[in-house]
Amino acid sequence: MRAVAYQTPHPIDHPAALLDIELPTPTPQGRDILVAVQAIAVNPVDTKVRANRSAAAGEWVTLGWDASGIVEAVGPDVVGFRPGDRVWHAGDLQRAGSYAEYQLVDERLVGHMPHSLDFATAASLPLTAITAWEMLFDRLQLRRDDPSPGQLLIIGAAGGVGSIMVQLARQLTNFTVIGTASRASTQEWVLAAGAHHVIDHSQPLAPQLAELGFAHVSHVVCLTHTDEHYAQIVEILAPQGHFGLIDDPATLLDIRLLKRKSIALHWELMFTRSLYQTADMAAQQALLNQVAQLVDAGQLKPTVGEHFGLINAANLRRAHALLESGQARGKIVLSGFAG
Repeated sequence: MRAVAYQTPHPIDHPAALLDIELPTPTPQGRDILVAVQAIAVNPVDTKVRANRSAAAGEWVTLGWDASGIVEAVGPDVVGFRPGDRVWHAGDLQRAGSYAEYQLVDERLVGHMPHSLDFATAASLPLTAITAWEMLFDRLQLRRDDPSPGQLLIIGAAGGVGSIMVQLARQLTNFTVIGTASRASTQEWVLAAGAHHVIDHSQPLAPQLAELGFAHVSHVVCLTHTDEHYAQIVEILAPQGHFGLIDDPATLLDIRLLKRKSIALHWELMFTRSLYQTADMAAQQALLNQVAQLVDAGQLKPTVGEHFGLINAANLRRAHALLESGQARGKIVLSGFAG
């Protein structure tokens, strides 16, 4: 099968950073399904793994944790899928990814794709939807029936995770949703996603919130550059508030600053369930199916920013370069293999 992979970490402008290669087509065992990959999306995790993970001797690293496709075959213990099913998934960080014509994925991490989307559009959603859903509803435990909904500030709301988190929070909770974005175009993007308000994270946050009438907010989720915003986050959070993050801060955070206000800290990694084979791993299948229903009902909009064409090394190098520049808006998708 055709695949895009590498063996040694390189900067993305190096010709060996990502290569077009041929690999054996895998065979499903146990609860695995074999997905014929139709489209993929590129995420920051792809660039981080590429910069840090080396292949074992004689092996290749195949990236990619966002895909849509068609079930080609199933393992003997699979109960929820059959060949021909249209599916979507983010997969498992420890296994070969979706930059390939075929990928093995545990069925508990796979959902049925929305009927209303094509493959390329569908590929933009799994990883970000899982991350946003788990942060909002598993970590922060937000609920529509909250008797006293507060305010949710999402820092970095114009990116892939932010774009879907804004929508989920607006559709499934009664919280006041405030997003941050630093450019006019990204601010418009956040408002279009459903945020009640948008402020600029390149400027002090407290005065902007005060202008909106908020002395404090009950919940903050920081999706990027948490170390740069941390002191302000502690300042603007209400006593007994909740702080969630998903990134890897460049400097250590002094969590002692949270004590005075009894602020709860929540960290989200959507790969935790698959990394540790948790008893509730199938929760990812369930939430992907719920997200598909929301999409088909018109309540959730895909977050495609750009379509970069066919799945090949040249196009994926372009996609990685754009992500690393910090200028991407929404998700970058690719679909199909040449020939």
